[in-house]
Amino acid sequence: MAALGGKLTKKLVENLGPGRHGDGNGLYLVVDPSGARRWIVRVVVKGQKNKKGAPLRTDFGLGGADIVTINQARDRALEYRRMAKQGLNPRFAATREIPTFEEVAQQVHIERLPTWKNPKHGQQWINTLRDYAFPKIGRMPIDSIDQPEVLMCLAPIWTDKHETARRLSQRIKTVLDVARSKGFRSGENPVTAIKDAQVLPRVSAKPKHHKAVRWQDMPRLFEVLSGRDGMAAKALMFTALSASRTTEVLEMRWEELDVEMGVWTCPAERMKTGSAHRVPMTPQMLSIVEELRAMNSEFVFEGQKRHRPLSNMSMLMLLRRVTNGDATVHGLRSTFRDWASEVANAPREVAEMCLAHRVGSDVERAYARSDLLDKRRVLMVRWSSFVSGREGKFIDV
Repeated sequence: MAALGGKLTKKLVENLGPGRHGDGNGLYLVVDPSGARRWIVRVVVKGQKNKKGAPLRTDFGLGGADIVTINQARDRALEYRRMAKQGLNPRFAATREIPTFEEVAQQVHIERLPTWKNPKHGQQWINTLRDYAFPKIGRMPIDSIDQPEVLMCLAPIWTDKHETARRLSQRIKTVLDVARSKGFRSGENPVTAIKDAQVLPRVSAKPKHHKAVRWQDMPRLFEVLSGRDGMAAKALMFTALSASRTTEVLEMRWEELDVEMGVWTCPAERMKTGSAHRVPMTPQMLSIVEELRAMNSEFVFEGQKRHRPLSNMSMLMLLRRVTNGDATVHGLRSTFRDWASEVANAPREVAEMCLAHRVGSDVERAYARSDLLDKRRVLMVRWSSFVSGREGKFIDV
């Protein structure tokens, strides 16, 4: 016998806001603040009492709403109520339908979307599983996946795409851990067992170094760029002077600039650290952006398309043309760091904060609240003066 219809509809299930929404007969849709949706049923088990002697009401989870349809939830709720009326506790008597690996992975992805800095990171998380895990184990019941199944996913790419394989193993482990926490699995996580047993060969990590321009060559590079009128040259000059990351500069908007205070505040969503970062703007940096204000664009460094930022490839290709080499834009940050150590003798924490790096342990950062803006301004003014060929005498920072 199928479950009777209730108050909720498929459209309501997909669009209702946070809270507990009743369907009738003890069935509820629970929507978390994160947007995750799940079914629960409240039943009274015959013969069971609470501490006050009243009938015992208990809630039981029926699964995520993206996996369990409204009709399936009603059927399961009906089964639970029948058990309760017979004096059987559904927690021990109900037969649970085991979801597939892909179903659990999709649910984990939805539940964790609010924790990622931006949707791109969340999409990369599920795409890795989609490309390398779902074709092999996606349709398998989550409780049947063990070491051989995990190795089917990891072994083919472990050497050739080691970084991808490493991330894949972490994401498979997360899915299996969540499945265990929801009662769909038991025992040790096979990913952990594989790692502990060193089943897969050891792969030496190859550090990725961005090719950098020598700091001694920066004045000449800046001179060449100053002779060019294109937007790529101006963006590259600003990037070099600010020692910032490419995306931080290219997506810079006018409202982020406080010209009077000489500060650019890059918002948290564009920062690798997830925290807003203040950049002291030197006279050379201000001169570059002020020339562009008349363009009346949303972005400071506008690309060929109106109200769209300049492409990052524009800066890279220009840098390689003028240096006749394989230098990278990101490598200019290393150039600044080398100069700060070898020439300016800048304190480590000042130089690292110029690069928006985290300095010290979590405890140290908790007590060191200042971003050292004034000290960083002195260093960045000296750097701008050196790069632009106007260096004179400066006070040590």
